[in-house]
Amino acid sequence: MTDNMSDDEDVVVLAIEDSIDLHTFQPRDIPDVVADYVEAACEQGFHEVRLIHGRGKGVQRARVHAALARSPFVVSFKDAPATRGGWGATLAWLATPSDERG
Repeated sequence: MTDNMSDDEDVVVLAIEDSIDLHTFQPRDIPDVVADYVEAACEQGFHEVRLIHGRGKGVQRARVHAALARSPFVVSFKDAPATRGGWGATLAWLATPSDERG
């Protein structure tokens, strides 16, 4: 059996849902995953999403927040309430077509 897939074809396609668990991704990939996810979620019509990054020392949380702050698709974000993951997750509110994008 021959593997015809090259290294640059190792693309994973995920269904877009209202939350994403970032534990399955390499830490170095988190900024790109977050950027791609919020763009796709916005295109799918989601107004709010939850990004699960874990509690730990806050390194992944900081990466997620930095990526959200750079995204033109994110209106605002904050730590999730305790009932939705607390400090281990972030809620982000996404732009709608009627929102103006600077």
